Amino acid sequence: MAARFPLPNGAVLEIASAFSAAIAFTAITNAAPPVVTSDDHGLLNGAVVMLESGWAGITDRATAAASVTADTLALAGLKTTNPQKFTAGAGLGNLIPVSTWMQISKVTAFSVTGGDQNFLTVGYLEDDDDRQAPTNRNPITVSVTVEDQPAAGYVGVVEDYSDTKELTVLRLKLPNGDQLLYPGYVSITSTPTMERNNLMTRTITVGLSGRPVRINAA
Repeated sequence: MAARFPLPNGAVLEIASAFSAAIAFTAITNAAPPVVTSDDHGLLNGAVVMLESGWAGITDRATAAASVTADTLALAGLKTTNPQKFTAGAGLGNLIPVSTWMQISKVTAFSVTGGDQNFLTVGYLEDDDDRQAPTNRNPITVSVTVEDQPAAGYVGVVEDYSDTKELTVLRLKLPNGDQLLYPGYVSITSTPTMERNNLMTRTITVGLSGRPVRINAA
């Protein structure tokens, strides 16, 4: 029987430490999820990829390959059904597969801020009450607090991303098999916090380049 209450206990956090060469796709559908055509792409179901696309709504996001055939695959968790937003034929680009993952170990806290809806406030002369209409959403930032462990393998990877400001992706694997993909720009504090009788920690910050995607377990 599945747990009644979802708990993060046992979750594992990873960072993409290396990517394979970009794979071009020659077609993409308006669907949920969209299907791309890429001859002999060589990807397997579940492979995590970063996207480069002419569609701003999905470019610089991370997703996983699904329903794979020799020349096509679906982009799990994405939706491109609105032709007004996703102009047919304009979304061509590249899939950039993750080739190596490295665990970010000894995580003590994981928090997400932003992503909330902003509103335009309008008041007409004849109105007693102002009105609101939705506009944009605030950008999302992920903060990960980790035990200070300078010899851990992931530290150099994160520090390199912090220096180069290259785009990468974090993957949070939940105990129930679900995965959350967080694409973005990673940085890490240069020195740990130090307070008597408290754990020394550093903070990894991820400024997301696009909305996260959740891949539900089969």
